[in-house]
Amino acid sequence: MEVSATLLLELGAILAALTVLGTIARRFALSPIPLYLAAGLALGEGGLVPLPAAGGFVETSASIGVVLLLLTLGLEFSIGEFASSLRRHLPSAWLDLVLNAAPGAVAGWLIGLDGVGILALAGVTWISSSGVIARLLSDLRRLGNRETPSVLSILVLEDFAMAAYLPLLAVLAAGGTFLQAVFGMAIAIGALAMAFVVSYRWGHHVGRLVAHPDNEQLLLRVLGLTLIVAALAEFIHASAAVGAFLVGLTLTGEAAERARTVLTPLRDLFAAIFFLAIGVSVDPAALLPMLPVAFALAAVTAVTKVITGQFAARRDGVARPGQLRAGTALIARGEFSLVIIGLVGASVEGLEAVATPYVFILAMVGPVLARFAGGRAPARQRP
Repeated sequence: MEVSATLLLELGAILAALTVLGTIARRFALSPIPLYLAAGLALGEGGLVPLPAAGGFVETSASIGVVLLLLTLGLEFSIGEFASSLRRHLPSAWLDLVLNAAPGAVAGWLIGLDGVGILALAGVTWISSSGVIARLLSDLRRLGNRETPSVLSILVLEDFAMAAYLPLLAVLAAGGTFLQAVFGMAIAIGALAMAFVVSYRWGHHVGRLVAHPDNEQLLLRVLGLTLIVAALAEFIHASAAVGAFLVGLTLTGEAAERARTVLTPLRDLFAAIFFLAIGVSVDPAALLPMLPVAFALAAVTAVTKVITGQFAARRDGVARPGQLRAGTALIARGEFSLVIIGLVGASVEGLEAVATPYVFILAMVGPVLARFAGGRAPARQRP
């Protein structure tokens, strides 16, 4: 088999650069996510250094990265406790929708977008980045904090809502009727609800299915199952992240512990490339024309996300510092917002010019604000 020297060289250079940036971030006790995003902005089309050979690998690895991030996050919790948390946070999800979609809708109306553009920009400002936040909670060692279940509940409920929102938006952007859009929404919601029920009632059988004393076999089984479930979730226009998270929730006990051990190095590698890929997907020139508008919208929706997180954490009885940590953790936007832009951006004039810099601003600023918010908290002990 012929090996591409150019591909190997580009990949080696990328990993070396990420190593340096990660070391710098750790030196100052920061998450490396903003530096990875900035590095991605300097690469690819429109950046300083093109990636003619490694571009395809980076794009594919990014998809695997977000799946691994949510899989390992799900391994931290049980399906029972998380189902209980979801029920408790339905009011938080409604507040999240109202507070964070409304600024995008108003901004879209003010800059003259059509109905589909207004709906799209509302989605861009509403949905937080599961991938960025999952890595951020791990970087800041907050997975065991009391406020973390409320943050994850908001994220998963947002992702569930995407199963209805994305088919609706896709059909309307393609010129379809509202009835066609509602039909697509119903199919996606029904399939996702069925998957959650199956995971809740019969998920314990998954642990027996993937269990094996050999680490290689365990890795192959867990990863293979996760990618299949993630693909099925994407097929019904839900999020691959939700599928991966559900798989993680179904694994408990020794299976979950061993899965975390074998998956963590793989997750860290592909997660770093995922953040790099977000930057690579953005043309730096596209960030400039509507930058002031994007900054204003980012400031407003950063505040509304903090309010959302504080409300959710308060429902779990978390004190004020934890409420602030929950709120700032939710600020980052990322992969889901970029999917919305890619879905309708070319057909709605003016949307990309505002939405792209908006997403990039909060993807970079969110982790920094989360790092300095609320101080340190003792981890919530798990049995």
